[in-house]
Parts: sequence; structure tokens; C-alpha cells
Amino acid sequence: MKLSVVMPVFNEAQTIDLILDRVASIDMDKEVIIVDDFSNDGTREILKKKYADRYKLLYHERNMGKGAALATGFRHVTGEVVVIQDADLEYDPSEYQRLVAPIERGEADVVYGSRFLGGPHRVLFFWHFVGNRMLTLFSNALNNINLSDMETCYKAFRADILKDLKFSSKRFGFEPEFTAKVARKRLRIYEVPISYYGRTYEEGKKITWRDGIVAVYCILRYRFFD
Repeated sequence: MKLSVVMPVFNEAQTIDLILDRVASIDMDKEVIIVDDFSNDGTREILKKKYADRYKLLYHERNMGKGAALATGFRHVTGEVVVIQDADLEYDPSEYQRLVAPIERGEADVVYGSRFLGGPHRVLFFWHFVGNRMLTLFSNALNNINLSDMETCYKAFRADILKDLKFSSKRFGFEPEFTAKVARKRLRIYEVPISYYGRTYEEGKKITWRDGIVAVYCILRYRFFD
């Protein structure tokens, strides 16, 4: 199966070369689709200078958010399986095969890479951990599923499900929206353990408590009103 790696990027000049080196080192049939969400720290210039002839580069002309960048990338997918890859170093591309294996075996339509199923992880923020658990529990209760990590970046899925799914969340609300919609479609959802190398705000982490409040709204909206 051909893999389409969709990477939303915003102000990741310090990590973009490293993450793309790691993605390139993965021995799988793949394409890499990078959507720059109007970076202003030199990321866009790095992409244009080094990677224009290697990957599909797409550019937003204003900052629109992670969800909007993913929606742009999804429109250019040509592979059979899609993997979402953040442009920081929190998630390890060497685990792509683990993510897509249930799909290749014909067992799953969607696979979540869970940070809470026993993989190695960097020890960081207690309240982020609690927030993730609470949001996942709330999402599970409303969608009648039993995920351990709804907010994970690492999601792999059959590309053909995009024909029936459209996403409207512009920012980090994409995660609960995606979960609500694949649950409503009764797609076969699996989880696999992944490693997680979280970063601090000083190192560039962007999600805040405000995004947690928006996530609660999105869980309700996409379960009942979308």
C-alpha cells in the first residue's frame, strides 16, 4: 500500500529538517504532503529552498490552523493509506509500520497511535495528562467507543474514507471532529501503542488550555449538531 504522509506545519524552523530526514528514512512506498500554514519564522523559506523538488508543498496565504492545513493536504492524497504527521519531534516516524499494519491486514479502517498504552514517553505536564484523559472519556461516552487517546496526532486511515468525510474544524478541534465522524460511520477503529517525545512551551508546544475548552465544544457539536 502506498502511504500518504500529511504534515501540517506552522513555525517549525528548528525541527523541520530533522523531522523530514526521519520521514525520508522510512523504507515504505510513500508520498509526503506538506502544508505550510503561513509560517513566519523562516520555515516557509526552508521548505521552498530544500524540498520543493522532493515533496508536495502547499502554502496557506494566512494562518488558518492545523485542521484547515490537514483539510488542504487531504485534497492532494494519492496513496491508499493516510498518516498524519506533526512537524515537531514529538512523534516517531519509525512507527508508521505499526500504525498501518492493522489496515494492511484488512482488520481496521482507522488506527490511533495511543500515547497511553505502554510506549515510552517523556514525563511532562500533569494537567495536560488529566485534560487528555477527561476529553477522551467525554468523547468516548458521547460516541460510545473506548479509545485511550482521542487527542493523539498519530492517526492512520484508509484514504477512501475521505470520500464520505468532510472536516470543518480549523484548529485543534480536528481531533474530536475526526473521532466523532469515524465513530458515526461505524468504521473499524483500532489502537496501537506508540512512543511520545513531548516538548515544553519553551521548545515550541502550541496547544493550550483554551484548546481544551474548544475541544469540549467540538465533541458536543460533532456528535449532535453537525
